[in-house]
Amino acid sequence: MENKARIITVAGKGGVGKTSICASIVRLLVERYPDKKILAIDADPAVGLSVALGVDVKLTLDDIRMSIVDSVENGETSAALELLSEARFRIFDALVEMPGFAFLAIGRPESSGCYCKVNSYLKEVIGLLANSFDYVVIDGEAGIEQIQRRVMEKVTHLLLITDQSKKGTQVVTTIKQVADELIRYDRIGAIVNRVTNPEMEDLISIPDVEILSFIPADSAFAANEIKGRSVLELPEDSAMLKGVEKALRKIEIL
Repeated sequence: MENKARIITVAGKGGVGKTSICASIVRLLVERYPDKKILAIDADPAVGLSVALGVDVKLTLDDIRMSIVDSVENGETSAALELLSEARFRIFDALVEMPGFAFLAIGRPESSGCYCKVNSYLKEVIGLLANSFDYVVIDGEAGIEQIQRRVMEKVTHLLLITDQSKKGTQVVTTIKQVADELIRYDRIGAIVNRVTNPEMEDLISIPDVEILSFIPADSAFAANEIKGRSVLELPEDSAMLKGVEKALRKIEIL
């Protein structure tokens, strides 16, 4: 069955505001589509999206995975099979219901050893879960490989996040090349964050990727972070929200 959800994956170099932009996408979707079902997936081991969205995570998908792996390693095959069959239901235990959206944390990367059947099963379960939602927003770690390996092979929108540095644009260029080999996507675009000099915008380019918006360095956002507040508490006129909204309109998500 074709997945009906619009699946938006956010990827980019670490430290460029990727998670904050991801949280802004969730906020804007919740505000624009109050009647839609929205799922935020934190696929970054740092679990930064939970902080940015003010979510208290008690159970991650990796906790479920490791309980299955431990049973296998302890020779409790029947217990492992039972856990595997229950994994779909246990994922709902890991879902955190927030006002306007649900949240799922993937957890830390795999430990050594290959548990391909467990991983592929859990990925399949995530796919089934995603089909229950209208919008799925995935915050990935720096790179794209783990999106394909641990979460999803097909997304509808791939958003690449960079800052104004040459290194940042080189990283997202590489991510695009890897993504072209590993995952399927319908639309792709980039957001350039923390721009300090608008006159430099004409010098920034990413091969074969449209830049959807340039977001200036945002003092309101910086103050919000210092106070330990979530992106949901940002003022509506913040540069961050305005820039993300512009990008989402261009790529036809809003």
